[in-house]
Amino acid sequence: MNVVKLHLISYHFCSEAEKKTTLDQSLRGVLGDQIKASCDEYLALIYISIEAVTEGICSATTPFLLLGDVLDCLPLDQCDKIFSFVEENVSTWKSSTFYSAGKNYLLRMCNDLLRRLSKSQNTVFCGRIQLFLARLFPLSEKSGLNLQSQFNLENITVFNKNEQESTLGQKHTEEKEDGMEVEEGEMGEEEVPATCSIPIDYNLYRKFWTLQDYFRNPLQCYEKFSWMTFLKYSDETLAVFKSFKLDDMQASKRKLEELRTSAGEHVYFAKFLTSEKLMDLQLSDSNFRRHILLQYLILFQYLKGQVKFKSSNCILNDDQTAWIEETTKLVHQLLKEIPPEGEKFSAMVEHILNTEENWNGWKNEGCPSFVKESDELTRLWNLHADNMEACKSDDREFMPSLDEFFAEAIEQADPTNMVEDEYKVVRNSNYGWRALRLLSRRSPHFFQPTNQKFKSLADYLDSMVSKLAKELPKDIPSEEIKTGEEDDDDNGDNLLKESNDSPSMQSKMVSNQQMDDVAAKLGAKWKTLAGQLEMKASELREIETDSEDVDMQAKLLLVAWQDREGTQATVENLVSALNAASFTQIADNLSEA
Repeated sequence: MNVVKLHLISYHFCSEAEKKTTLDQSLRGVLGDQIKASCDEYLALIYISIEAVTEGICSATTPFLLLGDVLDCLPLDQCDKIFSFVEENVSTWKSSTFYSAGKNYLLRMCNDLLRRLSKSQNTVFCGRIQLFLARLFPLSEKSGLNLQSQFNLENITVFNKNEQESTLGQKHTEEKEDGMEVEEGEMGEEEVPATCSIPIDYNLYRKFWTLQDYFRNPLQCYEKFSWMTFLKYSDETLAVFKSFKLDDMQASKRKLEELRTSAGEHVYFAKFLTSEKLMDLQLSDSNFRRHILLQYLILFQYLKGQVKFKSSNCILNDDQTAWIEETTKLVHQLLKEIPPEGEKFSAMVEHILNTEENWNGWKNEGCPSFVKESDELTRLWNLHADNMEACKSDDREFMPSLDEFFAEAIEQADPTNMVEDEYKVVRNSNYGWRALRLLSRRSPHFFQPTNQKFKSLADYLDSMVSKLAKELPKDIPSEEIKTGEEDDDDNGDNLLKESNDSPSMQSKMVSNQQMDDVAAKLGAKWKTLAGQLEMKASELREIETDSEDVDMQAKLLLVAWQDREGTQATVENLVSALNAASFTQIADNLSEA
């Protein structure tokens, strides 16, 4: 404590950097003096160091050094309480103030704890540490990834490999006389061993547990001799699972008993119990069967999958691939037959393994970051000073012309091309939806009343295509199109030819192309023409509401006039209105067209 006092006395005579160092040493000195302190006192000191870092008077690494010192000197039961504090403050550790300085300290601290803990006795605590690290580090952090797909080869399953020492195959009479020796922790005090319905001998026992070595190290399956052994043992094991089904009532009863043990907590064992005396009970247990079958699916996924660090020799032949595919189906079928809720469990396993494929693909690509760069969005946002005005630009006009959009449909409607109805674009629902939108904006025919009834959208579009074909410009060749419909115009066939040079053209209805040309030339002066066309004020307000573009407003004016006039919406009448509104040049151009 005297050393701490000396540090504090010299604190007022130091520079800022020296003050931080002095306070760091003082806090660690106080911790060293509190040898028999309680967990709450330790946590109070750590909390003070966190506040000091936030105020900028202490080094950012100090809280982590204190945490490491505390966990090193406390027993595991008290470490649990300290680690709860670490878990609760994960948002603090992830902040910019602490993350860079403390992430390596936290990782080292967690690894030290994991080395002290037993995976079988402290399973929950180990899981909490792993979950904490998953929350602390981002998904793209590579330090915690098994990038090279290495296996834990130290996880060896020990079982009796000496047949002479085996107790399997002894007569039941001897078991009844001598009694079954039960190892501590294997069975409950009041539990009586059930009669086995599955014939178990040493060969089945040995082959069953030998499979664990292949699950531990899947690379053996790429060796010819090892694969033949695995194939033989697997077929025999799965045949036992297939031949002897689990009773639903029996499994449900055992499940209920498990839930009642340990005040409702589920009992978990990190390692398999390989005693011969437990073999019959294990094969009759639904959870045990699920563990084994799930191991098969995980192994098969690795053998078939594309792993970046696999050797070039690790390739399955056609026979191996076929066996794996067939056995995978069998395993899923066996999972579905295991009560309770086998169908649901099998579907969940399949979903998880599919997700694992995405994870493996991400690792094969070099673990790219999941965070998307915002630079592109920033660039797009700053392209124009006023984004709303930029959206009104002519460059933002993506609507095609009628001639361009319906060119393919018009070509397919020509009988000489012999296109069957089912292959025409007008039969495509997506095309039909876009065609209706375009017709409503650019074609006068869309708003004209008609007594003709159409059974489908395709029939309606066929009719519209026939009408649009008659209005093609001169530079687009057109063929005679016959749709089988009656046309009210006796001279309709002549309209399909180059009839634009006819002297009676000005007595015909205004075409869509002509309205586009007139609207483009009118622009913002379209209201001047509206008076000569005798449009109502309400109609003008509706046009202004429908579009803010002046060219489109002019087009809507002409469409509304054509809808109202019907057959009287001729070129001659429109020319007269343009001359009356003093648009002489536009009228002359329309007359000459």
